[in-house]
Amino acid sequence: MLPEIENLLRLQEADKAIRRLQDEIAELPKRVAAIEQKLAGTKAQLEKAQTAIKADEASKRKYETGISDLRGKISKYRDQSLDVKTNEQYKALLHEIQFAEKEIAATEDKILELMVNADARDKEVKGAQAELKVQTAEIEKEKEQARQRTEEDQKQLTEWRAKRDELRKGIGDDLLRHYERVSKFRGSGISEVRDHKCMACQVMLRPQTYNDVRSGKETVVCDSCQRILYFNPADELAEQKPSLHRPRRHHPKIDAPQAWYYRAEYGDAGEVYVCLSNAGGQASRRVYEVHTGRLIGDILSREGDYRHAFPEDITGAIRLNGNWNEEELDAWGTEAPMVVLDSLHADLEAARYEMKTRASAAPEPPATVAPEQAAR
Repeated sequence: MLPEIENLLRLQEADKAIRRLQDEIAELPKRVAAIEQKLAGTKAQLEKAQTAIKADEASKRKYETGISDLRGKISKYRDQSLDVKTNEQYKALLHEIQFAEKEIAATEDKILELMVNADARDKEVKGAQAELKVQTAEIEKEKEQARQRTEEDQKQLTEWRAKRDELRKGIGDDLLRHYERVSKFRGSGISEVRDHKCMACQVMLRPQTYNDVRSGKETVVCDSCQRILYFNPADELAEQKPSLHRPRRHHPKIDAPQAWYYRAEYGDAGEVYVCLSNAGGQASRRVYEVHTGRLIGDILSREGDYRHAFPEDITGAIRLNGNWNEEELDAWGTEAPMVVLDSLHADLEAARYEMKTRASAAPEPPATVAPEQAAR
C-alpha cells in the first residue's frame, strides 16, 4: 500500500473523530435547552395554579362581602316589617327577605365550590413545586455534565486536529484536494476495494481498475463515486474463507426461454452480459456492459430459437442464472439495475469457482514410463 494511502486512511479516521466530537459538542447545549424548556413549562404550570388560587381567594372575599351585605338588608327589612301598616307592605318586605336569603344560599354554594377547588389547586401547586425542585436539580446536574463533557471533547478535538494537520503534510496537494472535495459531498474520501467492488458505493470495478488497486503501485479513483481506492489483502482473505464451503450452484435449464451469458470480450466493449430470449417465434438479443449495466447498441431480433439465431454469442461464453420477463427488460431502458448486475456477478463468481474446482479435481494423466523401465 502506498504511504500516501496509509496517511489518507489515518486522515479519514481523524476526520471522522473530529466530526463526531463536533456533533457531540453541538448536541450538548440542545440537550440542556430541552430540559430548560421542560423546566419553563413546569414553572408556567405552577404560576398558572398560583394565579388561579389568588383569583379564587379574591372571589371568595367578594362573595363573603356580598353575603354580609345581604344579611344587613335582611336585618333592615325585618326592622321595617315591624312598622308597616298594611298587608301589602308586609308581603313586599317578606318577598325582599326571601330573595336575599336565596341569594345568600347561592353565594354560599359558590364559596363551597371554591373551597373544594382550593384543595385540588393546592395539590397541583405542591406537585408543581416538587417537580420544579427535581427538574432544577436535574438541569444543574446536566449542565455540569455538559460542561465537563464539552471540556473533554474540546481537548480531544484539539488533539485530533493536531494529528490531522500532521497527517496532511504526508499527502500530496493534488491528492489531498481530491480527498477533501469528495469527503465534503460524500462524507468520506477513501474506500476499500473488496471482491471486485468499491465498498462505499457498491459498484463493480473494471478488471483493469481492480488489478491496479490490488497492485498498490499507483493511486486509483472509483469511476462511480470518485473516492480514492485501496486494497487490504487481509480483508479479502477473510471474505474468501467461507467460500471453501459454498453451496452447490444451481444450473439454468438448457431449454429455458431466456438465457444469460457472460463474455470476457465483446468487440470494443470488453466484458458484457448477453441476454437472449425467445418469444413469438423470434429470438432477441440485448447486450449489457458488465460494470455499468449500460445497454450496448440496439436490441437485435432474428427468426427462430436463440440457439440457432445467435450461435456466435453462445460459443465460448459462460451460461448464467437469470430470468426477467420482457416487461422488466423493457422497463430498464438503456441501463440494467444494480441489483441485476449484482445477481449476475455473484452467479458468475460461483460459475468460475465451480470451473476452477472441477479443473483441480480432475485426475492427472498417467506418467509416461520409459521403454527401458517397461522392459524390466
